[in-house]
Amino acid sequence: MKKIILLLIGILLLIVLYEVFNNDMPEYNPERSYVDLEEEILEAFILAKDSATIELPEGHFLFSQALSIDRKNHITIKGKGIDKTILSFKGQTKGAEGVLVTNCTNFTIEDLTIEDAAGDNLKISESDYVTIRNIRSAWTGKVSTQNGAYGIYPVLTTNLLIEGCEAIGASDAGIYVGQSKNVVIRNNKAFYNVAGIESENSTEVKIYNNNIYENTGGLLIFNLPKLIVYGGKIQAYNNRIYNNNLKNFGVKGSIVSEVPKGTGAIIMATQEVNFHDNTVEDHATSNLSIVSYLVFAATEDPEAKVDSSIQDRDIRAVESDYESDSKYNAYPGKLSISNNTFKNKFWFPTLSNEYGWLMLFKNKMKIPDIAYDGILPEGANLQDSEHKICLRDNGALNFVFMDAANDFENFSNEVSPYLCIL
Repeated sequence: MKKIILLLIGILLLIVLYEVFNNDMPEYNPERSYVDLEEEILEAFILAKDSATIELPEGHFLFSQALSIDRKNHITIKGKGIDKTILSFKGQTKGAEGVLVTNCTNFTIEDLTIEDAAGDNLKISESDYVTIRNIRSAWTGKVSTQNGAYGIYPVLTTNLLIEGCEAIGASDAGIYVGQSKNVVIRNNKAFYNVAGIESENSTEVKIYNNNIYENTGGLLIFNLPKLIVYGGKIQAYNNRIYNNNLKNFGVKGSIVSEVPKGTGAIIMATQEVNFHDNTVEDHATSNLSIVSYLVFAATEDPEAKVDSSIQDRDIRAVESDYESDSKYNAYPGKLSISNNTFKNKFWFPTLSNEYGWLMLFKNKMKIPDIAYDGILPEGANLQDSEHKICLRDNGALNFVFMDAANDFENFSNEVSPYLCIL
């Protein structure tokens, strides 16, 4: 017995040492040969009138300032292909975004790559009927906290389609949709980001047929406080979410900087989510987590150093005083989790975060497929109509009820109360 205990201690020590010293971060280093057409392309954006199509040629083009379109209708920006038309903002000196689109109706951008903006590569705000198709957003070199926050970043937008895109190297979210309505996110790839794909405070969102891998966290379905729009009614299906175990390189104090590495998907404080027919596998913290906002708010350390650039970079921070938002619902509910495939190649949970240690000691060293924090508002009951979580036809899985509100006192693997249909 003593030899077994010593062996286990030795194994744990090796795992800890590996977690500490294995800090290699991935790199994205495409070959580029820049051509100077900045003046001509900038002029095409400035002079564009309603119903214009801006045809961008094949080549690698370097810009010192943002390209912007404002208050136009029926505009199309079209390149020669995702690998043929490259717009690079490396060394940008004016503006934060690469391409900035505001207050437009019937806007399409397709078939090109946007790289290395000082802030967000592609930001679209307060627009309607928007198509983002076959766009690659990337930051080159080794992934870094200094990379821009958002790759593809539509916000306050309605009737939105994002398809056939790639997002690489964002220090917040690769593909992010915020405070938007009637959204389709399909057939995309997201890797080397802190969050691969994120739906935040958005409504009537369909997320399907995406490949989300090698991020810190794969898919985030979040509802956050102190915003003018709140979200719900999300469908996520037929996605492949795998191997999201990248070290978190988010900006300190941001909400995504609290996402543990090794997280497949998180449903946080969102109502009416249908998560079905996804493959979620090979995550060292959990395949799917269902949590309240309290889990994130509780992690805020008032003495911790917070990056002062958060506000300037338009990044969502942790709000410890979320309760001052009387309209905000901090708890998940009305969730259907069905027909998913959960797998894991890892034998031990990561020891790089407190959740991994918790599972090590409370979950018999197993990594959960579905972890539920179990936190409810005062006066609510588990599985009442507003906070119901239904699991069905997900095969054999490791389910964890954390009982986080009571210091994990009633931590349990009992799944039967959650086997139901909404």
